Amino acid sequence: MSLATRSSSTTRTISAGTSAPRTQARTALLLVVAAAAGLAAFTWPLVWTPGSAVSPLQAPLIFALVLPLILAVVVSDLTGHGMDVKGLAMLGVLAAVGAILRPLGTGTAGMEPVFFLLILGGRAFGPSFGFAQGAITLFASSLLTAGVGPWLPYQMIAAGFVGLGAGLLPRARGGCEIALLACWGFVSAFAYGWLMDFAFWPFGLGTSTQFSFDPAAGPWRNLHVFVLYNMVTSMGWNLGRALTSVVLIVLLGPGLLHILRRAARRAAFAN
Repeated sequence: MSLATRSSSTTRTISAGTSAPRTQARTALLLVVAAAAGLAAFTWPLVWTPGSAVSPLQAPLIFALVLPLILAVVVSDLTGHGMDVKGLAMLGVLAAVGAILRPLGTGTAGMEPVFFLLILGGRAFGPSFGFAQGAITLFASSLLTAGVGPWLPYQMIAAGFVGLGAGLLPRARGGCEIALLACWGFVSAFAYGWLMDFAFWPFGLGTSTQFSFDPAAGPWRNLHVFVLYNMVTSMGWNLGRALTSVVLIVLLGPGLLHILRRAARRAAFAN
């Protein structure tokens, strides 16, 4: 097949707006490993037993585990011809824009404008790109705002899941695609908040309240208590994040998706 024919085929595939570029098997395996490690980092309270030496001080160890996995996803795409230098540059640009956007809504009823950009990036460039974009954006934003702390590895993983999920959404086009992305923006905003709360809930209330984590209780009992705690303390914040994502996706999504898909064609992502 000639280069011109391949280029024309690539253009038709991406511009159709039905799906993101395909993820190669090696990259998919690395994503599964990274996602499993991330879920383990969040769900440890369900398997924690009295006497376990688990504390927020172990977050740097999680960070040391997650960062090589993120880099491995990007390197896998590069060496497997899934992303060229232009694609890597686009990853840097989107991460930088997201890092600038994130402080704009900090402390304002959960109105965080960065998450819609993670969703559009994951949709246009694929799940591996979305995962890396989410994690790197949160890392860059924390450096920009001096927000580095034990919560950073968890934020990176959770934001990576937002971009990853956008890249895995089923095919759609036009208004149906925007509606699909808006729904994911709403759901992922709550999921991000739930994951972040769950990571530090065992340490946030002590042991003397009705919403406290009980290491001696079973996982379902602790989940029930956590749901009540989250509804009381974080529902408004999560709702603000969700509505912000939905509004920005509906208003800016069509135009930005068109721009990002043109960039994807120029970056020569594998198909």
